[in-house]
Amino acid sequence: MANETSPPAALLERAEHYIYLATALILVLAAAALLVFAAVEVVQEVIVGEYSLALLQLLDRALLVLMLAEIIYTVRSIARRHRLEAEPFFIVAIIAAIRRILIITAESTRNVNLADPHFQAAMVELGLLALIALALASGMRLIPRHADEER
Repeated sequence: MANETSPPAALLERAEHYIYLATALILVLAAAALLVFAAVEVVQEVIVGEYSLALLQLLDRALLVLMLAEIIYTVRSIARRHRLEAEPFFIVAIIAAIRRILIITAESTRNVNLADPHFQAAMVELGLLALIALALASGMRLIPRHADEER
């Protein structure tokens, strides 16, 4: 009888499950829409001859979709295992830092003037982002693994 849950508790557990399911569905739809918009943006940029901008936007959107995919995995994992894991959050943060590094790098190549304050600020931001990505990767290695559970 110790394992039986009360009707209100069971109702709350079921509601929680449906909330996770709805959240995951919204994230899947957002990721799919983002991919469609990315394809449309790339075609528009290629038509006007902005190949580097098209590539930059495609890379930006692809990394954003990867972040959404990792968040979807996190929501699915929470719903299935009923526990919060830190590793997916580290992965999302690392992808976000790398995404920003790539965007800054691509945008900075247009204006390489060491005396320009905007360029200097971009270089400082790049350095900080690199340190953040390294710290996150190091922190992720400190998280104990749970018997290499199925991903």
